Amino acid sequence: MGRNSSPPRLDGNGNENGKNNAINNSSDINNNNNDQGLYSIRDRFPLKRNPGQSRDRNKQYSLLERPLVRNRARFNRKGLLHFPFRGIYLFYFLIFFSVVAFAVASMVMQSSITVMLFKQGGERSWRRSIREGLRFGSSLKFMPAGISRLLAEGGGLDPIRSTDRIGIRRPRLAVILGNMKKNPQSLMLVTVVKSLQRLGYVFKIYGLGSGEARAIWENLNVQFSFLGPEQFGHIDWSLFDGVIADSLEAKEAVSSLMQEPFNTVPLIWIIQEDTLAKRLPAYKEMGLDHLVSNWKNTFSRANIILFPDFTLPMLYSMLDTGNFHVIPGSPVDVWAAESYSKTHAKHQLRKDNGYSMDDMVVLVVGSSFFYDELSWDYAVEMQTIRPLLMRFARRNDAEGPFKFIFLSGNSTYGYNDALQQVASRLGLTQGSVRCYGLDGDANGVLLMADIVIYGSSQEEQGFPPLIIRAMTFGIPIITPDFPIIKKYVADGTHCVLFQKHNPDALWRAFSLLVSNSRLSRFAETVASSGRLLAKNILASECITGYASVLVNILYFPSDVLLPGSVSELKQGSWEWNLFRKEIEHSNVDISVDSSVVLALEEEFTKHIVDKSKNRTEIQDQDALTGQDLDFVTEIDSFEDYERLEMEEINGRTESDLGVWDEIYRNARKSEKLRFEVNERDEGELERTGQTVCIYEIYSGAGAWPFLHHESLYRGLSLSRRARRLTSDDVDAVGRLPLLNDTYYRDLLCEVGGIFSIANRVDSIHRRPWIGFQSWHAAGRKVSLSTKAEKVLEKTIQRSKDVMYFWARLDFDGAGEGSNDALSFWSMCDILNAGHCRIAFEKAFRKMYNLPSDMEALPPMPHDEGHWSSLHSWVMPTKSFLEFVMFSRMFVDSLDALHSNSSEPSICLLGSTYLEKKQCYCRVLELLVNVWAYHSGRRMVYIEPLSGLLEEQHPVEQRKEFMWARYFNFTLLKTMDEDLAEASDDDDNPRKMWLWPLTGEVHWQGIYEREREERYRLKMDKKRKTKEKLLERMKNGYRQRPLGL
Repeated sequence: MGRNSSPPRLDGNGNENGKNNAINNSSDINNNNNDQGLYSIRDRFPLKRNPGQSRDRNKQYSLLERPLVRNRARFNRKGLLHFPFRGIYLFYFLIFFSVVAFAVASMVMQSSITVMLFKQGGERSWRRSIREGLRFGSSLKFMPAGISRLLAEGGGLDPIRSTDRIGIRRPRLAVILGNMKKNPQSLMLVTVVKSLQRLGYVFKIYGLGSGEARAIWENLNVQFSFLGPEQFGHIDWSLFDGVIADSLEAKEAVSSLMQEPFNTVPLIWIIQEDTLAKRLPAYKEMGLDHLVSNWKNTFSRANIILFPDFTLPMLYSMLDTGNFHVIPGSPVDVWAAESYSKTHAKHQLRKDNGYSMDDMVVLVVGSSFFYDELSWDYAVEMQTIRPLLMRFARRNDAEGPFKFIFLSGNSTYGYNDALQQVASRLGLTQGSVRCYGLDGDANGVLLMADIVIYGSSQEEQGFPPLIIRAMTFGIPIITPDFPIIKKYVADGTHCVLFQKHNPDALWRAFSLLVSNSRLSRFAETVASSGRLLAKNILASECITGYASVLVNILYFPSDVLLPGSVSELKQGSWEWNLFRKEIEHSNVDISVDSSVVLALEEEFTKHIVDKSKNRTEIQDQDALTGQDLDFVTEIDSFEDYERLEMEEINGRTESDLGVWDEIYRNARKSEKLRFEVNERDEGELERTGQTVCIYEIYSGAGAWPFLHHESLYRGLSLSRRARRLTSDDVDAVGRLPLLNDTYYRDLLCEVGGIFSIANRVDSIHRRPWIGFQSWHAAGRKVSLSTKAEKVLEKTIQRSKDVMYFWARLDFDGAGEGSNDALSFWSMCDILNAGHCRIAFEKAFRKMYNLPSDMEALPPMPHDEGHWSSLHSWVMPTKSFLEFVMFSRMFVDSLDALHSNSSEPSICLLGSTYLEKKQCYCRVLELLVNVWAYHSGRRMVYIEPLSGLLEEQHPVEQRKEFMWARYFNFTLLKTMDEDLAEASDDDDNPRKMWLWPLTGEVHWQGIYEREREERYRLKMDKKRKTKEKLLERMKNGYRQRPLGL
């Protein structure tokens, strides 16, 4: 929270120039701290001067017509204060002094209230922490920083729309619903989702529980499924371009998004409840720092946390990590007012509170943020409406049954009594002024009012919620001309505005609404227009706000169709027709409770209580007495005596160490026991004798639930920290040190794991067939079923040089349309920002050193056959090594083009940050198809569910299109040896040469050098043996006795 206690500077026109300067300076400070929070701005309330006083001193004024004069205190020569007030000015001064005294007294009374219960303390202490340090006339603001500033400066999709782009699917979003109630929160989210669907977004809804709103969500033409706690880890969130969570109840689901590989999926978290905010200060007081850290860590996972008003981010400031943002707009106030008006009548409320229908009830409301701790705000209210009180509530000048009500503070007897006492001293009519607390029936107080005056000195950032409720009740509003109010309402149409801190302007506004102690026709017209406006006052801004957040937060991959422009949204109303029945029923609970907050709190507090209880019990049990110390001393003495006695006995006894065979047998047994610690697990034993092993590639703990546990599969981890603890997964980083570099690990993706298996393959894989499968295959429901696995194992027994695959390239559309009409290279271009053919052709040309006038892009057929994707295939181990040999040289050529370009940090194969980070991944994923097609391998597609086999692109039909000369094994072997020789001679073509780092380096010279080294070691051994034999013959040899 930033505070500025210095008053603003006024220019010649009375404008507050200093305020803007203070805001800008404090914004810079907040930016340097990379944080956002609360901001305090001093404000002043100048009284109106009398410009004509010196010109006409003898003119007589009535009590209400007399202008207000702000006199300055003057000092005499002796330094004593000269009191300037006389007559009516003295009366005004006494009124102001009484109001201020009342405010100070009310604060003293409120601060003396002792909070006994945990819940009550949590509800009030969060306001107390914010109140501290504020001064009279101060206001609070949520200063945008971090993500809010980036959103304000972001250009959205405008730069991408100007480029050529071909998409094949619409952007997919997942929505996690914390509850399925029909409440204002659901109304807001349903309205936003329907509007975003018109822009082209596709949604899948995950409900954490069943509820009345399920039918509404299912009718929105979205996929719907329930998500239980045991299913949080079984959702492939990488399928979605973004995830939206709508309440604190989604915390556990958000936790599953914190693990790799889902920690890069954009997360938008909507928080509309203040349950946790009320309890955070209590957690600090109780020492539950781990609980606060747990929530803060979860909050930090979200790319952006959205609040519906500017109050909530200030209450949650303890958890702010720079990702807070406000999109104003929620139908909760309109919902609450309409639901209340269905079951309550104005005449009955007035009767219950001692008012008649003939009374003119004027309600004065203030800021709802400090409703129980900051009484200065309400002192200013009384000062603002002073002319109205003097005219309509005084004993001698009352012109009608006017009643003034202040809606503020807590409903404590002391607060209302103090107000009545001040009213009596001011000479106001008995019962003409009353105070109601905001913690009571605030809706009832609003409904029985005839006119509502917004008299707060707090210039709020959002439209005041109490004003929205009053407008919904059909009550005419008088409000200061704050910018936030002028932004949405028109003066004289929806409400009546007056210049803030100007009692005369307030008097003129009030006169427009009152005629003969009754509401005027103008007031009825304003109230009717205001009610229509309040119905959907913030709906349009809320909808466009969410659309703008999505285009600035989400990554739109190259194969995604861009959504429509935000300017295309024309809807400016909530979907009231879907929730009409719920509004008409008064028993609908619109409050938002969070069970996860209470459950997590109970878990942490129980741990602390149990730990403290156990510590107390242990301390009680471990308390030593004098008798215990004597007993321990006696035991130590007895043990020392026995030890010395045994040492003397052993020293006199001759020991037999045994024969050599027994000693050797015991030593071997001990070594065997130590080896059993590292014994292979059950899965490795079951794989013994199998024909094939499929390595499942994964890169984080979030992918563990998608991995198989059968003996046919074996995990292949791209990260040492993400390996499963109870399995014999292969450590790709340990087998290929290149993967220690996160840059190249991200650049190669799953291909890096394939290279690690090929590196010294005999040390880990000695089976005739080998296969791979990305963890994405299980997440996208395209992994092999048990039936298909049996068909595969049976088929490869009689197969020779065949590549079997089961994840199709065109299946990634997930049922959004068939992509069979697209060719192989068209799909590759779509997945790689339109540069796949160019990059492949340049890399192929460089790899084979082809001239520029020669065709370098291998032709791929445009037929209805399928192509492999997701690295899900099986082939003979010999063919696999040949494919890796080709892939290593191709990757090196592709990296050379990227490194030698004028801008090596820019990746042309991607359009988003994630695609550029994984630059080569999508091209390398399709590389196996080019190699298998042109090397003459049979390509067979296995249907993953049924196991049906279907050959793709028969060899007989592609012979005339194959570039077999470039994929000949002899040529590839020669090229590989040439690169190995250059590497062995340190003849690197560039500074960062990738090829030697991707696998083994062998050529004939290395073989000869290794053979010579083995021969040298052999001859050294013979020489040493011969020298030892000569030494023995010369000096003789006497074998030492064994077993001694």
